[in-house]
Amino acid sequence: MSTTINGQKWTTQYPELGTDPIPIASCLSQSNFERERERIFRRVWLNVGREDEIPRLGDYFVKELEVSQSSILVVRGKDDVVHAFHNMCSHRGNKVVRNCSGRVGGFVCGFHGWKYDLTGSLVHVPDESQFFDFDRAEHGLTPFATALWEGFIFINLAPQPAESLEDFLGELGAGLRGYPFNKMSLAGTYRAEVRANWKITLDSFQEGYHVAFLHKRSAGRAYSDRKNPVTHALSFRLFELHRMMSIPGASGYRPTPVELIAHRFGSSITKVGNDREAFNPRPVVLNPTKSASWVFDMIVFFPNFFMFLFEDTYFTYNFWPIAVDRTLWETKLYFPRARNAGQRFSQEYARIALRDTLREDGNTLEAIQENLASGAKTHFVLQDQEILIRHSHKVIADMVGETV
Repeated sequence: MSTTINGQKWTTQYPELGTDPIPIASCLSQSNFERERERIFRRVWLNVGREDEIPRLGDYFVKELEVSQSSILVVRGKDDVVHAFHNMCSHRGNKVVRNCSGRVGGFVCGFHGWKYDLTGSLVHVPDESQFFDFDRAEHGLTPFATALWEGFIFINLAPQPAESLEDFLGELGAGLRGYPFNKMSLAGTYRAEVRANWKITLDSFQEGYHVAFLHKRSAGRAYSDRKNPVTHALSFRLFELHRMMSIPGASGYRPTPVELIAHRFGSSITKVGNDREAFNPRPVVLNPTKSASWVFDMIVFFPNFFMFLFEDTYFTYNFWPIAVDRTLWETKLYFPRARNAGQRFSQEYARIALRDTLREDGNTLEAIQENLASGAKTHFVLQDQEILIRHSHKVIADMVGETV
């Protein structure tokens, strides 16, 4: 497996990234974390869910974003439009909604009974005549800028976003049009709070270098063999903020007997080869090298949203900073709706197979953060196949006003 393109290493195709080691300090600095909070998470578009989580009028969910110190109420209004609001009563600041999700005709604050409709308008105030120069129209729920892309819900905490969601997602978002997101449904979720900086969690998934070693007893068998012993990518693509890489399967992979049964009826992270149920037309950005050994593309939308897109399944990660050394890691797995028992078994097996690899990945994160705090090392040393990590740190540093 070649490590070069056009006779040069991948990193040298992007001279602005450099090849020097990457400073560790930003993963430990409280002041840097506060700048990331203000200059990234309070300014850019953030994925908070999918609209099929709220399919009916009045369906809602609440998303707590500690990084922005915000409680976010997302609801499908009677106008069939997805709205997002600060989950904060205009009277005295109480959280209007306490349940994580549900279906309602309106929202009533439990503190003093102020009622809001599904578009956020204030429609009832007990003892309203006792207020001074009071106009209900001026005291509705405070909205977030909200937009949809391929069924995914994005919000922007900035009062006036610098750009539209379409412009923010750019060429990468446009190039994914046609992927069958709407033909797949949520099949499993995992959530974990890890004691590690959010950039450490991102870094752990932005290369295939670790697969043959960390996952040698699980998914690694499907992506590492004698021809490609350390899972070199088929390609990397870097955009202004976002990035992606294409991963091939191992030609010498031999599934276990139970994997063979699972693969027969559906998809899995360990299913490689040409027997996947293909969809057409394939989005233009997927498998850019048109390789017959391609299995999936990993898409990273800045700052914290990962998509792992296979031919017939996908899963996502969101990494939400909580503190300089704590991160909430959310995983969601999607499949076509199972039509028979065989497909149901296959999907359940795939869900557990993914869980096992996630546990292996998670095992390293807190150990890394603990070691960084020792001060024994001051820099990360990156090789060419870790170009996405280099790009990630460069983009973040540029956003917070530092030089990597």
